[in-house]
Amino acid sequence: MKIGVLITARLKSSRLPFKLLNDLNGKMVIERVIDRAREIQNISEVVLCTSTNSQDRPLVDIAKKHGIYYFNGSEDDVLYRLLTAAQFYEMDYFINITADNPLFSVHYANLVADSLRREERDFIKITGLPLGTACYGLKTKAVELVCRFKELADTEIWGYLINRPEIFNVKEIEATAELYRPGLRLTLDYQEDYNLINKLYHNISFDHVLHLHNVMNYLENNSDLIKINAHCEQKQLDIKTRQMIDDMFASHRDEILSMKQLIY
Repeated sequence: MKIGVLITARLKSSRLPFKLLNDLNGKMVIERVIDRAREIQNISEVVLCTSTNSQDRPLVDIAKKHGIYYFNGSEDDVLYRLLTAAQFYEMDYFINITADNPLFSVHYANLVADSLRREERDFIKITGLPLGTACYGLKTKAVELVCRFKELADTEIWGYLINRPEIFNVKEIEATAELYRPGLRLTLDYQEDYNLINKLYHNISFDHVLHLHNVMNYLENNSDLIKINAHCEQKQLDIKTRQMIDDMFASHRDEILSMKQLIY
């Protein structure tokens, strides 16, 4: 069994242009994400999964500089990009990390990796962690199955396509009490998000990676910082798109299940 890590990363953001190249206490955001990904144990490789757009060439250069693999795939179809990258590197399973999340939990990423090794799961998600600190575990063949039937070309938000217990074997890992803060925002979409995360990287002592437990302890004692980005809203799938996905799974359910038996 081969389990890898795929970091999805692009430089196209309109709300915070080139945010992945912003500095976080001496290293770029994307470099902080790479450092954290390398802390995940017993994985085959870390791959920076970006697009074929020339704008994203700096990300390829960073991957090369840090000695990790890279993959250039679809610009907008993120799920298909993940599939083709996983297939190219012959991964049976992979952990997906979004490059917007320089504080994702290494501990929970290791829990996801362990679950993928021990159990027959198609999709593993973590609930209860602060927004931007979770990751996902996926079976490559499950992603292949979705990509055979999905009608969406833009899958920047793809969770609703595979978080389908009626089709897939889904596991949920709930955050422990000390990290259970689903209302806390620690992702990077807006300038205010960067302002908060940058303060955390500058104000909290750490060696190689800044651990989420230390972040949470610091915020407990400096709760005013949470107000910096409290008004920022996370992009969600619109109702029309969700209904279209629901209709697709309902109308093709038997066909999807039959195809699942063939490709698994």
